[in-house]
Amino acid sequence: MLSKAKRIIVPVFILFMIAGLDVHSQNLNNKKSTAGNKDNEGKSEREYFVSTLTRIVHPVLEALSNDELKKLMLVEAKKGLKAEREQYTYLEAFGRSLSGIAPWLELGPDKTPEGQLREKYIRLSLKCIHNATDPQSPDFMNFDKGDQPVVDAAFFAQALIRAPRQLWDRLDTTTKANVVRALKSSRAIKPYESNWLFFSAMVEAALLKFTGSCEMKPIDHALNKFTQTWYKGDGLYSDGKIFHWDYYNSYVIQPMFLEILKTLEECEPNGKEKYGKTYDLVLKRAQRYADILESLISPEGTYPPIGRSLAYRFGVFQLLSQIALMQKLPKYITPREVRAALYTVIKRQISAPGTFDKKGWLQIGMVGHQPAIGERYISTGSLYLCSEAFLVLGLPSQNDFWTGKDMDWISKKIWEGKNISIEHSINY
Repeated sequence: MLSKAKRIIVPVFILFMIAGLDVHSQNLNNKKSTAGNKDNEGKSEREYFVSTLTRIVHPVLEALSNDELKKLMLVEAKKGLKAEREQYTYLEAFGRSLSGIAPWLELGPDKTPEGQLREKYIRLSLKCIHNATDPQSPDFMNFDKGDQPVVDAAFFAQALIRAPRQLWDRLDTTTKANVVRALKSSRAIKPYESNWLFFSAMVEAALLKFTGSCEMKPIDHALNKFTQTWYKGDGLYSDGKIFHWDYYNSYVIQPMFLEILKTLEECEPNGKEKYGKTYDLVLKRAQRYADILESLISPEGTYPPIGRSLAYRFGVFQLLSQIALMQKLPKYITPREVRAALYTVIKRQISAPGTFDKKGWLQIGMVGHQPAIGERYISTGSLYLCSEAFLVLGLPSQNDFWTGKDMDWISKKIWEGKNISIEHSINY
């Protein structure tokens, strides 16, 4: 017969064994859960992209849909320039927000929670377009006074081209006429000999697509300068006569170049024959620059603060996102590595304290609130160019881009010591 002490020790030992098995089982379940989460990284990252994009643009679209953007948007600008920038900042916020969200909206509504959320923002956007172009609206936008309006008339036009079924076809006849009138009014502004040539050209491309006619001179001038004079090699164009090492190849030049050429292919008589070879060449160069952009993202989700307009934050990666949306990434770059890279850099910047003010509006800065980083032309509305990084949301959730585990992008592979080959420069 067991002694009293032994009778106590045996049950305690058994309890420890059971507890140990429970802990081991829980650890296994946690590992399985983690593995399951890894398999669903694409799904969770898409959800993060949707929630972050809508967080960024909601204050703009909500206020403008209620005719209260000018009343509610807090305008930040360089000291002494607030009154000047207030002439332009509202169209900046609207045009840039709409341009970034447009591919996602173009997927249209469906019965899923995301599809219902899209319908909400489609309806908001349609109200915004009406109010921004209605001369009787308190939020009627400035499309023709000063020089800045042609810039954001172009981003507005770009949004319409990116989402014709949801943002153009669903407009009433009166609003369509107001949009055309507003875009045409921006012709009063002569663009500078720089990336600005694409602003006038983009406006004309939208008019061609939606009315059947346009002025070809601004388009031809932009195409000639950038195809024949300002291409510098290895996927990069100069911004005018002198090359500037900044991110304007992604902010403006290459995304608009591609979309203007594609519109001409589709809408001009014999467009494929006239513009097909140029489009193919410009696309090859854009693929190279997309490769360069991905290479600039560090393993930690940072990138070099080079050149001007850094307050556009991850708008730096518009072209990378656009090439992924077009499903034209170079063969040696996988969609899942681009997804992981974009997710990492967006999350790092958006999480920085001071990115938003207390009411949800973006504040000037690259990482958080850094007013000194804003040039004289930067104001609150300018900052919404960051929405251009979310173009990939135009790919449906079932697309390979949004499925499976993350993959390492080029910098992450290199700095982890992986043995990989590197692509070289192009000569076309």
